Amino acid sequence: MSIEEPKFALALKDGAFEIRDYAACIVAEVTVTGDQNEASSTGFRLLAGYIFGGNATRQKIAMTAPVTKTASSEKIAMTAPVTLIAGVSDWLVRFTMPARYTLADLPVPNNKAVRIIAVPAARFAALRFSGLAGEAKVAAETERLMAFVASRNLVAMGPCSIARYNPPWTPWFLRRNEVMLPVAVSA
Repeated sequence: MSIEEPKFALALKDGAFEIRDYAACIVAEVTVTGDQNEASSTGFRLLAGYIFGGNATRQKIAMTAPVTKTASSEKIAMTAPVTLIAGVSDWLVRFTMPARYTLADLPVPNNKAVRIIAVPAARFAALRFSGLAGEAKVAAETERLMAFVASRNLVAMGPCSIARYNPPWTPWFLRRNEVMLPVAVSA
């Protein structure tokens, strides 16, 4: 069985780096506090509760990939363009809803922390990497992505997100992860 992923058009590919144009979509999201691992776990549980029937109609909604999380209060180090620093912060965790749904079709979440929103089409610079997505690895991959973005004279339009595509039982060496940065569309 294939897991649905958001649709995009590939604008550029350079090794592991890509520039992608994503279509508009609908997401379920929560804001949680904690370090990267705590936020991931808490956010995932809240959103999984919604899609597994924790909603007004007890409707089950198919899981999609990836699960993304973005630091709401991302910190910027003086020595690097963007580095996530270990500590406690707010994180925005999102599940993309299957493409067949509209805002009107999706049931109301039982948990008030879960929000259903429409996300407009956007361009992202993305860097794919495998293995575990711990804080140090994500910080290193984010720096690589930022260097790529700078080398292409792209303009960042928001903070970096971490995208995880695999369930937790996937062996670490088979995991697919990405760091993604919204960038301006060139004129």
